[in-house]
Amino acid sequence: MSQPFPDGNAPHSLRPADPANQYDAADEDYVRYWDGRDYEHGAETIAVKRLLGEMSCAHAADVGGGFGRLSLLLEQYADAVTLLDPSQKQLDAAAHHLKGHPRIRPQLMRSGALGLPDSCVDLLTMIRVMHHLPDPQPTLREISRVLRPGGTAIIEVANLTHAVNKVRYLVKLQRPPRDPVDIRSADKRKESGIPFVNHHPDTVTSQFAAVGLTVDRKLSVSNLRSARLKRALPARAVLAAERTLQAPLASLDFGPSLFFLLRKNS
Repeated sequence: MSQPFPDGNAPHSLRPADPANQYDAADEDYVRYWDGRDYEHGAETIAVKRLLGEMSCAHAADVGGGFGRLSLLLEQYADAVTLLDPSQKQLDAAAHHLKGHPRIRPQLMRSGALGLPDSCVDLLTMIRVMHHLPDPQPTLREISRVLRPGGTAIIEVANLTHAVNKVRYLVKLQRPPRDPVDIRSADKRKESGIPFVNHHPDTVTSQFAAVGLTVDRKLSVSNLRSARLKRALPARAVLAAERTLQAPLASLDFGPSLFFLLRKNS
């Protein structure tokens, strides 16, 4: 088996978090955010497992992985997992959540800089991050840099052209814009807080290509994200339907979340 991390050493000391980092704000509690979101977590787990299949590799990276919610899943596919997040608060939560999983290493990242060597990662995931990146290009360039040639990435995108939005734009006799759209309220935008944008899938596909990442497959995810539906039906039934719908609805860009399976050009 290969060394657990590319440098063969113990986990790096975490650099102190930027005091202006809004992800470390006192009112930010991403762990509690997932209370009552078993469907969303289940839908994303289904998507990752479907895209990775029987893959096995030496080193995986979970970019923007928060407290390690999906890093535990990546541990099933890689000898070692580096959990990268810009929030010291999240990494502190990860230390508790990942106790007993020494093959997962938390590491602080900076905006647009992953802090890993070139071509050291076989598998990389970035899920629930693009919606905070109005300009994702610096981060996408970093992803391409750290992936080995032929390496695999799964990137989730908050979908501007989901089914409900398609109807909204059609009623207005408009086409969905190609540029990112900030979906926060006007008051929230005035506060200059954490951005929350939806991306056009054609635009991000072009952005992937610009950094040497080719789309191999796409899934439509969280297709049944509805509080009313989740209350009316057992979670098992909703997730069974989700599992059936992810592949056939992908070509329609139906769901609010799109999962792209990408390959780094050799």
